Amino acid sequence: MLILLPPSEGKTPARRGRPLDLSSLSFPSLTARRESVITALEQVSGQLDAPAVLGVSAALDDQVRRNLELRTAPTAAAVQVYSGVLYQALDHASLDSAAKRRANRAIVVISAAFGALRLTDRVPAYRVHVCAHLPGVGPLARGWRGALADALDAAVKPRELIVDCRSTTYAAMWRPTDERAHAWVQVVVPGASHNAKHTRGLVTRALVQAEAPRSPGALAERLSEHFDLELTAPPRAGRPWTLAVQELPHGASADARDEAVTAAR
Repeated sequence: MLILLPPSEGKTPARRGRPLDLSSLSFPSLTARRESVITALEQVSGQLDAPAVLGVSAALDDQVRRNLELRTAPTAAAVQVYSGVLYQALDHASLDSAAKRRANRAIVVISAAFGALRLTDRVPAYRVHVCAHLPGVGPLARGWRGALADALDAAVKPRELIVDCRSTTYAAMWRPTDERAHAWVQVVVPGASHNAKHTRGLVTRALVQAEAPRSPGALAERLSEHFDLELTAPPRAGRPWTLAVQELPHGASADARDEAVTAAR
């Protein structure tokens, strides 16, 4: 199973640790592209219009300035740096050892700055929007597509279950194709963005706490104990299954869970 996550806007800078080593990150075929993006971020982030170029609020200028020290700042595991709502709900630190191993093996974070990361990859805190257009690099989301296709197509086995918890903008950076799309499930959470991120974090946590399901139906059945959900088959070949997910009300009855399981089958 592969679980695709977005990064978080909220990041916690490491207080200590070795500096960034691009060659140590997962998916080494992305190293050249990462080098170009990091160089562009360093150049842009010292300019007066840096927030506008990077697609972030001017009020976040202090976070933008972190980009000036991407090569020298302390690094930490990505799962510690990403500290937004989704990652708070995942709560990786509280998982037992087996669940942490599953999470570290299954989860891939799609990043505007680094392309794709495993949770254990060491990175510094940075700030850039995925829709930014960097001088010398171009639009980030579009620019990563070719490199990510090569890296992730090689990493995913044909017919391996892919649980896609990314937001729309990050989903555009790589889409499973051919046999890889056969068991591609896009998790959709209705409602406000904050709640959607929280629910996706809970979904991810539930999935890594036991052995991986092997099909979209088995995925829905696993999650039905904790969520109200509806699984919809792809409209055509090459498109994902859709799993609409909402948290069950506190104290929901066993009947409600049974109905969710039946709907998922």
